[in-house]
Amino acid sequence: MESLGIEATRRRLPELVAAAHEGKATLITRHGRPYAAIVPLEKASKRRLPAAILALKGCAVGLWGDEPARSVETLRDEWAE
Repeated sequence: MESLGIEATRRRLPELVAAAHEGKATLITRHGRPYAAIVPLEKASKRRLPAAILALKGCAVGLWGDEPARSVETLRDEWAE
């Protein structure tokens, strides 16, 4: 993966976008640290959730009772007083 500073990326953007279209990724750095990336669309569209978040899936089922909207409305009424 090629690595470029922000200013160099700005100057070469059309070339880098064409390279991404062909499957090549480019890392953009700012002050020498990774800042962003230009990647092929196939890689950008794959959203991945961290495992820690996936472990929470379903853990709050039933927390708000059978009618969650009513529970939240009750809390809002209490806070408004």
